[in-house]
Amino acid sequence: MTRPTKLGDQTARERLGQFEFIALMGILFASVAFSIDAMLPALPDIASELASSNPNSAQLIITSFVLGMGFGTLLAGPLSDRFGRRPVIFFGAILYISGAFLAWISSSFELMLLGRVLQGLGAAGPRVVALAIVRDIYEGRQMARIVSFAMLIFTLFPAVAPLIGSWIMAGFGWRAIFLGFVVFSLVSVGWLLIRQPETLPVSERRDLAIRPLATSIREVLAHPVVRLSIAVQATIFAMLFGAIASVQPVFDITFGMAESFPLWFGALALISAIPSLVNAAIVVRLGMRRLIYLALISQCVFSTLALGSMAVLPDGADAQFLTYFLWLITLFGMLGFTLGNLNALALQPMGHIAGTAASTMSAVSTLLGGAIGAPLGIAFDGTPIPLAAGTLALCVLSVFFMTRMPKGDV
Repeated sequence: MTRPTKLGDQTARERLGQFEFIALMGILFASVAFSIDAMLPALPDIASELASSNPNSAQLIITSFVLGMGFGTLLAGPLSDRFGRRPVIFFGAILYISGAFLAWISSSFELMLLGRVLQGLGAAGPRVVALAIVRDIYEGRQMARIVSFAMLIFTLFPAVAPLIGSWIMAGFGWRAIFLGFVVFSLVSVGWLLIRQPETLPVSERRDLAIRPLATSIREVLAHPVVRLSIAVQATIFAMLFGAIASVQPVFDITFGMAESFPLWFGALALISAIPSLVNAAIVVRLGMRRLIYLALISQCVFSTLALGSMAVLPDGADAQFLTYFLWLITLFGMLGFTLGNLNALALQPMGHIAGTAASTMSAVSTLLGGAIGAPLGIAFDGTPIPLAAGTLALCVLSVFFMTRMPKGDV
């Protein structure tokens, strides 16, 4: 259902049409995916130029962004509850663009990582506040449906991001990718500022004083559904970050397919986007909990089969690559049935503090997921087996967390 929220002097009827609204929210969500996946083809070149003594440390270009984003989400939500959604996204864009320029001119690996952390801090604005905007307008299963469609755009971006990154590299060098990030931010945030009215009326904004903020955060973390949703999301993010951090080395070192990597990754992202469409079509009828359960249990089965198969197949063999690729499809496809539903499930009782709730959930789950996923990616030993084993363990843990979640009708 939609809520008749007043947007300053504008009524709910003057909001964007649903199609444009979904597209805009999807683009804002996708700023994270684009910022990560467009860098993947550049990792070997960056390592060669700035980290030649330890090429595997190039994966820190991904995890530093993730950690910066995790810390940024601690602030983005509460700030948006106090000052409104649009100003916080605008300020986040300034940080993001500043980080991109810093990385563009970096002369050392450490300066590059600092720029990526700053980019992550800025990307937290669109990522968290876009979710709060959706919660300002929609509730329950309808919110899950809207988020599913927006997540479809989020999952489609990895299909083109590595290709865009490789095209920019071919024409202008890897540093120009950071200028591409600047253009993307200007377009997406400019679209929001021009077309989307503010969704949080002044009358519903909350004080930023420490005590009320601490009370709101305690309320978020005290709710069992929210707390367990964070735990499940953290395990999913750890699987995702581990897979993304190691995917380029696996294609390059294990299978010798560095040149065709952007095409394979694009195909992976396109196929993996299908579950988001399916989820949007059936979530209102079946409910969020049931779909989360089915997706996680299925992934446990897929990871078990993949681990067993890859362990017995010869390293680098075509059959091992096919097994690895099909397993990645199931892993990325799982996101379409889980992340949007988990967020909608947890935000259902948190409408009065949607920004703070979205911020707290995103921050804790991202930081935990990044902390667990980083060593999972670095554990790469020339084969995908450590990643598959770690993913299976995390998947079993996520199912356990879901069994502890209080029952409900969503």
